[in-house]
Amino acid sequence: SQPDDQEGINTPERLSLEATMIHQNFSQQILKSKASRSNLELPNPFFDEEDNDGMEPASVAYRYRKFVLGTDTELVCRTELHGHVKKTQRMTAFALNEYPTTGTIAWRDKLDSQRGAVLAQELKNNSFKLAKWTAQSLLSGADQMKIGFVSRTSPKNAYEHVILATQFYRPKDFATQITLSEGNMWAMIRMFIALLRKQKDGKYVLMRDPNKAILRLFKVPPGTFEDDDEEEEEE
Repeated sequence: SQPDDQEGINTPERLSLEATMIHQNFSQQILKSKASRSNLELPNPFFDEEDNDGMEPASVAYRYRKFVLGTDTELVCRTELHGHVKKTQRMTAFALNEYPTTGTIAWRDKLDSQRGAVLAQELKNNSFKLAKWTAQSLLSGADQMKIGFVSRTSPKNAYEHVILATQFYRPKDFATQITLSEGNMWAMIRMFIALLRKQKDGKYVLMRDPNKAILRLFKVPPGTFEDDDEEEEEE
């Protein structure tokens, strides 16, 4: 049942959950039927049939890739692929969602005629999210990145949505469009590796300053966060 406080659906926490739900559902809804899907050599490493009797895991491929960053550094990364395009091209899929706010373009009115303006608005408001998706697509070696534009069926209903449009982008071209430099991305990784190599063995937390474009590295006790994980397992 929906909460009585309809205004509560637009709080940052609720909007975050709504965006996550939309993204997860979109990546599954755009796929063809199960009969046309293909399986990889190994099963989903995060799905346990005994604990999920009668259920199926979400359709996703985990691709492990190794990158050589120097003579003494190799990076192994677990990436995701969400489907195939025409059976020959690998694809990732993500969803942008519209919610009621002032001073923004109404997607239903402008998506067909001014899709570039809608994307530019999203890039202004959610540049990190779009950059993250693009980086994920580049890392996975995807040939195409599919972005969906999703909106609520009614402004006051955060539980039912409609896909207004979808658009394919080539990850490298989209990175250029949003001024995301792949070279700078790897340079940052190399910098973090060099920084951590100078530290003693232990557990560290990397945090961004909320008010400044500064990253801070903190050393924390070995058992930090483990109590929270145990509580979640008990629940």
